[in-house]
Amino acid sequence: MNPILEVEHFNLSFTQYDRGSRRRQFTAIRDLNLTVRAGEVAAVVGSSGSGKSLLAHAVLGLLPYNAAPSGTIRYAGEELTSERVAALRGREMVLIPQGVSWLDPLMQVGPQLRRGDRSPAARQRSAAALGRYGLGPETETLYPFELSGGMARRVLMACAVQENPRLVVADEPTPGLDPTAAGRMLGHFRELAEGGAGVLFITHDLELALAVAHRVTVFYAGTTVEEVAVDAFSSGQLAHPYTRALWDALPQNGFTPLPGAQPGPGEVLDGCPFAPRCPHCRPECRSGALPPWRETPLGRVRCHAWEGGDAL
Repeated sequence: MNPILEVEHFNLSFTQYDRGSRRRQFTAIRDLNLTVRAGEVAAVVGSSGSGKSLLAHAVLGLLPYNAAPSGTIRYAGEELTSERVAALRGREMVLIPQGVSWLDPLMQVGPQLRRGDRSPAARQRSAAALGRYGLGPETETLYPFELSGGMARRVLMACAVQENPRLVVADEPTPGLDPTAAGRMLGHFRELAEGGAGVLFITHDLELALAVAHRVTVFYAGTTVEEVAVDAFSSGQLAHPYTRALWDALPQNGFTPLPGAQPGPGEVLDGCPFAPRCPHCRPECRSGALPPWRETPLGRVRCHAWEGGDAL
């Protein structure tokens, strides 16, 4: 499968004011790497504050004015410049946002879906898009405040996918949905991938990621620590201690907690950011740059302790 989205050595910082007019640089993402291939669902998993939503906004060109990105983001093999992303956003590249506040509160659902197009064909497309997510034609006449949280999320999904995009970025799209609706949405992600699109599914819920994704990329403190096929979880071939900790924390795996806490936003540590919590930490883990990428049987990992062969 060909890459539809490639993020390489991506860094993101913000300019902030501290104590009056004194400025400082706030580092949120450090040397982040990610690939989404056409025809697959690639999940990004990590706790709050790990940089997942910032990645989504960077890909779609939605960062605030005080953001300072660096590195490379390519779409369909070509660098994604600000001019190119503006031309593609909402057409070939779409966002299913985390918050339902992205809907215009002063406009009915139907006109938001059709984006000003009043043709019969547009009305037919909008009705079909709503029906795909279990919403009847009467939904078109409702304002966002008349929608439940689950309905609003399904409307956002319908808005995003009715243009047959090549890249779908879904940023925590399932909160507020009952299990049936969430399962239906995950099924639609698979359908989009089977139709040739690349889906970047951002979530803090590892179980949801494993239910729909082909590959999982694990974020920790603003960087990627492991990229691995879904099969690695059930087969015990996880290479990074943090990925293993996420797996062990699931109820069916003993609900084992991980001591310590993720570094706070903007707190940049030398070496591996997971080192203070890692049971396999070595001296080289606490100094220098991030650990280099190493190939694993089912993916790749950033870890000095993993030497190949058996998982940690």
